[in-house]
Amino acid sequence: MKRPANILLVEDNKMDVALTLDAFREARLENKIQLAANGQEALDYVFGHSKFSDRQKYPIPDIILLDLKLPGISGLDVLREIKNTNLVKRIPVIVLTSSREEGDRAMSYDLGANSYLVKPISFSGFIDVVRKISDYWFSLNVEPPR
Repeated sequence: MKRPANILLVEDNKMDVALTLDAFREARLENKIQLAANGQEALDYVFGHSKFSDRQKYPIPDIILLDLKLPGISGLDVLREIKNTNLVKRIPVIVLTSSREEGDRAMSYDLGANSYLVKPISFSGFIDVVRKISDYWFSLNVEPPR
């Protein structure tokens, strides 16, 4: 990817949002990160609805970091909707969750998740995860056609 990636972080826990943003800063990654605090906001963002209709201000994400446990519409339902819509189904979705449940992992992959990562407990572990996401998804991975 030649330009900084547009990342949609879908996370309802304010502490996890701060931790993720701090990890990106600490790792010195210059990606643009947009936030969605719940499943409905995530879908509105991805599909350009409501306050997210301005695609200059809210570009289609290059990658989505998706928590599973969200208020209202769950992360699994968000994943299902994205992967069942031709216009956006090729956007890589990385499930970034605290759930180690085998059922959550299986369902995530069944619905089309591109990766499933369990949130590390330590800040240094989180920085390492962010760097590995960047190294793989923004350096090594060859993007699908849009």
